[in-house]
Amino acid sequence: MSQRVYIFDTTLRDGEQVPGCQLTTEEKIVVAKELERMGVDVIEAGFPISSPGDFRSVVEISKAVLEPTICALSRAVKGDIDAAGEALKWAKRGRIHTGIGSSDIHIRNKFSSTREKILEQAIAAVKHAKTYVEDVEFYAEDAGRADLVFLAQLTEAVIKAGATVVNIPDTTGYCLPDEYGRKIAYIYEHVSNVHQATISIHCHNDLGLATANTLAGVMNGARQVEVTMNGIGERAGNTSLEEVVMALKVKKELGFHTNIDATRLFPVSNLVSQMMRMPVQANKAIVGRNAFAHSSGIHQDGFLKHSENYEIMNPHDVGVPKSSIVLTARSGRHALKHRLELLGFRYDKPTLDGIYNRFLDMADIRKEVNDKDLMELVR
Repeated sequence: MSQRVYIFDTTLRDGEQVPGCQLTTEEKIVVAKELERMGVDVIEAGFPISSPGDFRSVVEISKAVLEPTICALSRAVKGDIDAAGEALKWAKRGRIHTGIGSSDIHIRNKFSSTREKILEQAIAAVKHAKTYVEDVEFYAEDAGRADLVFLAQLTEAVIKAGATVVNIPDTTGYCLPDEYGRKIAYIYEHVSNVHQATISIHCHNDLGLATANTLAGVMNGARQVEVTMNGIGERAGNTSLEEVVMALKVKKELGFHTNIDATRLFPVSNLVSQMMRMPVQANKAIVGRNAFAHSSGIHQDGFLKHSENYEIMNPHDVGVPKSSIVLTARSGRHALKHRLELLGFRYDKPTLDGIYNRFLDMADIRKEVNDKDLMELVR
């Protein structure tokens, strides 16, 4: 039987940390409502202590959104937790996401602390957060570089203190997939109370492995994934929501599903891109302009004969209106014939061969040949 993976969207918190991508509260509400419509389980709405604007955003999103859990970030600091708790007062289902560094690099160089003190601070933070909400998520920052024995000890301690979700983030995008998968498996093997909480994963893309690491985490027991639309986020970005959702949907043999309405992926991707003024790269998986475009003659011929020759997904499944045949100097006769027929022109083979030769000359100069160019060509 297929197991559910919960989608925790942090576009409005971690994704918004990209320079120049900040949204107003009103814009955040628009995005949050679309995430709700798409079927996201948890929306991380902001970091309330960081600014009055972020505090207000968490408050207003809590009022505007009905179905998803609304999550507010905090450090393992009493004032942060108090601000998060206050901001979540209007949430139908609220969650405080609190945490602290777990790697020796962070413990020494960021907190000037010790493992023992970090453990105490983590337990105290979870217990304090529980005075505001029942649903408390703890993040072990930089878990990707943390000592496994200490990470397991920390995980067990915060679950005992009341954490309902424990986030094992690869904060710096350091891990390889098998390495990260083993880390999640180790936690399941060595944390005695692990089944009292949900294990969550939050991967960054510094080595381009965020999606691969996230899938490795799921296959080793994690049941919540923390993602952003279009993979936006600090530095090279976060795990892309649309990539994880469609990987689990396409690879049914893995035995997982989400409650995401995949037909909303492309429209929400465009909305986030426009509002955050962050263009989506053309070759971005699932939602990029070229994700369902074909320009090579060999590929175009195979696609026109049967779409599954070169497409493992139907564009309609992700909200893309249709696949496209892009005419360039690499295109073959089949693609040219197809496009001309769509425009109402049918030719015998000798005539089409003549048009094709002129087409190649035009394509070499204009790079991409559109319908207006073809009308000029046949005239």
